[in-house]
Amino acid sequence: MAAALRARGCRVRLIELDASFPHPTTAALEQAGHALASVPTGTIAIIDSLAFGAMPDLVAREAARLRIVALLHLPLAATWGLDVDTARRFESSERRALGCTVLVIVTGTAAAPLLARYEVPSHRITVVEPGTDPAPLARGSGPADRTIELLCVGTLNAIKGHELLLEALAATSNRNWHLTCAGSLTRDPTTADRVCAATARLGLADRVTLVGDLDRDALATCYDRADLFVLATRQETYGMAVAEALARGLPVVATMTGAIPELVGSDAGVLVPVDDRTALTAALTRLLDDRALRARLAGGARRVRDRLPTWEAAAERMVAALAAIDAHG
Repeated sequence: MAAALRARGCRVRLIELDASFPHPTTAALEQAGHALASVPTGTIAIIDSLAFGAMPDLVAREAARLRIVALLHLPLAATWGLDVDTARRFESSERRALGCTVLVIVTGTAAAPLLARYEVPSHRITVVEPGTDPAPLARGSGPADRTIELLCVGTLNAIKGHELLLEALAATSNRNWHLTCAGSLTRDPTTADRVCAATARLGLADRVTLVGDLDRDALATCYDRADLFVLATRQETYGMAVAEALARGLPVVATMTGAIPELVGSDAGVLVPVDDRTALTAALTRLLDDRALRARLAGGARRVRDRLPTWEAAAERMVAALAAIDAHG
């Protein structure tokens, strides 16, 4: 997005905050405070929701001189699996921060209704869904009698549902498949440890590879050799990894959350309810057993590929939203 905005003549400065957000340390808040203070008065400051709702005091302090825009993937308080006290604390801090914004940009239509409880006026909310980088079609694992390569992309955290995916796959252990999981093993060490333990407990150690964070080229290699993309996520506002898989022409088995149903449609994959292990097992079994079905859904994915949203179109929507701030003050 930054590159696309720069191509349209916008001056963009990216400031990286500490990885401890949305549970910032004292040092992380101090660094964020210095970073915001360094932004010239009158600038439009777009703050990602992972940090935005966790530092309401800093947002309020700077709102008098900066035009604050929240880039909201999902309200922190609506994050799956939060305990009641944490959710209430996040909702209170996000409410304070959202009151200081001139605009709220949500990255998926699923997130927009969640703002109703924060009483943000509708004219201050706009949807800008992510674009998708063009990519070559995946070549797959090779001859039909070889192992079917499954790919899952997502940080190993409780939301992405890796343990559920492993349990579903364990029920298909008599099929010839291998799963590669690409995504950070360090952002949520507790979940990563549980996933590793589940892999061993289910007897899948030789069939599941956890490769951690990958750079662009290494991830592209994983997509290229995959035959099927799988994701048991419990919550998305959009579903960028699914879009990236469709851009490669990969059939998809995933859950019905966020924009995934709209992205996949009716002929590029099989979608199941969130947290439904029985349905997930059945979908995986169908795809693993039926080569013709995989081919048909891959054809559907190639058709979807041609109509995926681009970063250029996303940048146009972003520019229009930011221009309205200039127009209306």
